[in-house]
Amino acid sequence: MGWAQLRCVVSRSDSKPVATAFSTRHDSRMPKEPKWLAFCCLAILLALYAVGVVHHGVLRPIVQTLPLWVPIVLGFRGSEFAKWSALPCLIIWLASMMLIWLFGIAWVYVALGRFSPIDIAMTVIVGAASAGGFFASVRWRTATRPFSAGAVALLFGAMQFFAIWASLSPAVAHR
Repeated sequence: MGWAQLRCVVSRSDSKPVATAFSTRHDSRMPKEPKWLAFCCLAILLALYAVGVVHHGVLRPIVQTLPLWVPIVLGFRGSEFAKWSALPCLIIWLASMMLIWLFGIAWVYVALGRFSPIDIAMTVIVGAASAGGFFASVRWRTATRPFSAGAVALLFGAMQFFAIWASLSPAVAHR
């Protein structure tokens, strides 16, 4: 037995290992989808932080990406709730990038101004990471109950929408 298989919580007096909801398993039996989702969410987060650093405004991307921290942590822990917390965030970010791309080719007018080459590269990274995470989550079959999955998805969809909306306020946007 390897060290990763011995990681569990002992909660009985007879010293039998009992897995809990918060135990981590880093062995070959963990599906690859949770880590894939975590890496996709992390790529979105880092791309948005990079644009914030370039444009001298890191508060806005920090606020925008707050909901992404939960699927990142849950994904690296192998939790099935990583799928349901990441899915609405990924959909919102992919839709946002598609609107920016349509604005870039002058099909849709949703913003004023111009996008720098860094901004365009960020949209490609965020769009690719969102699409990759979306397809990974669709492929991943979980045993989560439908009510719990729906509640988590609605909560994180609302959180992501509110985070983007809050980042547009003048107090956050100009810092």
